[in-house]
Amino acid sequence: MPLPPTDILIAGQWRRGAGEPLDTIDPATGRVLATVHSASAAEVTEAAEAAAKAMAAPAWRNLLAHERARLLHRIAELVEQAAPELAAVQTADTGKTLAETRALALSAAGTFRYMAAALETAEDAVTPSRGPYLTMSVYEPIGVVGAINPWNSPVASDAQKIAPALAAGNAVLLKPAAWTPLVSLALGRLITRALDEFGLPTALLSVLPGSGRVVGDALVRHPLVTRIGFTGGTETGRSIAAIAAEKLIPASLELGGKSPTIVRADADIEQALAGVMFGIFSSSGQSCIAGSRLFVAREIYDSFVGELVERVRKLRVGPGTDPATQVGPLVHHRHRDSVAAYVDLARSEGARVLCGGAAPQGERYQDGAYYLPTVLDGLANTSRTCQEEIFGPVLVALPYDDEDDLVRQANDSVYGLACGIWTRDLRAAWRIARRVEAGTVWINTYKQFSASTPFSGWKDSGLGTEKGRDAIRAYQRQKSLYWGTSDLPLPWAN
Repeated sequence: MPLPPTDILIAGQWRRGAGEPLDTIDPATGRVLATVHSASAAEVTEAAEAAAKAMAAPAWRNLLAHERARLLHRIAELVEQAAPELAAVQTADTGKTLAETRALALSAAGTFRYMAAALETAEDAVTPSRGPYLTMSVYEPIGVVGAINPWNSPVASDAQKIAPALAAGNAVLLKPAAWTPLVSLALGRLITRALDEFGLPTALLSVLPGSGRVVGDALVRHPLVTRIGFTGGTETGRSIAAIAAEKLIPASLELGGKSPTIVRADADIEQALAGVMFGIFSSSGQSCIAGSRLFVAREIYDSFVGELVERVRKLRVGPGTDPATQVGPLVHHRHRDSVAAYVDLARSEGARVLCGGAAPQGERYQDGAYYLPTVLDGLANTSRTCQEEIFGPVLVALPYDDEDDLVRQANDSVYGLACGIWTRDLRAAWRIARRVEAGTVWINTYKQFSASTPFSGWKDSGLGTEKGRDAIRAYQRQKSLYWGTSDLPLPWAN
């Protein structure tokens, strides 16, 4: 499989970065895929200055909304055409299955297409006048946007920030994760191709791989960066929020999760079993929305968990390139070791390991960053294992006695990102969904997303929203215009 060139996109130019080299690893084999030279702090400045100039260029500054929508449609078309190649690159870089990475590439195309449609129909407003004047509310670009994304779903996460930011008329500096820069660079090539076709400045997008310590910090602190979009860990999010507050610029933060998934006694058991497994073990559990805390009604707890464990043991672990694989390797050996350390912590806290709890054995797995799908029980919800985000294929099962007990335990977390509810009782689903502290609640489904539906986190899971029609407005400034309609002078001097 050919990998994309490893030059990086700085101020509209593809060239070798001046920063430290980054080896990208195939997590299925442990082999080095490519070496990307990261951006330096000076190159972040160069990219920011070029982005500001590109925004001021008449070709972009004067481009009408429906013309920007045409650009987004063209990007969507190019991404869709390149979906097989983007999927192959992302599978090699992240270990995800090809089925998942193809879906993520198509999701990215859909995000650009949706934002184009939302932009076509976005309206300014004539507001009710309260005097001899006509009042209007209009929206303008916010400036140079800093977009910082994690390694677990890069191409989809990239689109969720780049598409609304470009739709709003901004320029974007994208920092992909140091472990997985390749698919973001491939996406950058498609976007710059579209910009070039439309005669627009390619410096409207830079793709700047590197460490958070160097590239991320330089990007967030740069005075020309006037808006931050970040997806990643909660502690890093707090640091970014503090810098944004000091600069008095807006920031949206999609952070961690420890999401509850709930099985009531009246649930469709087959549907719930499949949904619980998908919610935690797809993406090898490397998802902020993973349903990592399983609450089961006590009267069905033993039978449900017993059947769940039997099915989890049959999940097929292997490389993402194997069509039969259901659970691929973790993104990096260091991350695999972190997940294993959490399972060791769970054992020390008194957990029973019902299945998994180790790396798989065999020649097929010996060089990869694999970890078996793991189910634990015997822990209190107050344990570290139940409270801290593991970000791997580790599920903790807990019984609950009644609805009040369930809601109390589900909400006993610093996180509030997502929740799943499995039940035939729609009244109970409504009650629980409204009482659970989470930005997204799925009922009899899980991990379904729509570009048209806002996504946000509560508590330590984030700040602000992504997706939906208002995503474009989040990357704009609002301005009020007053048009005097009276022929008389203002009366203050009379």
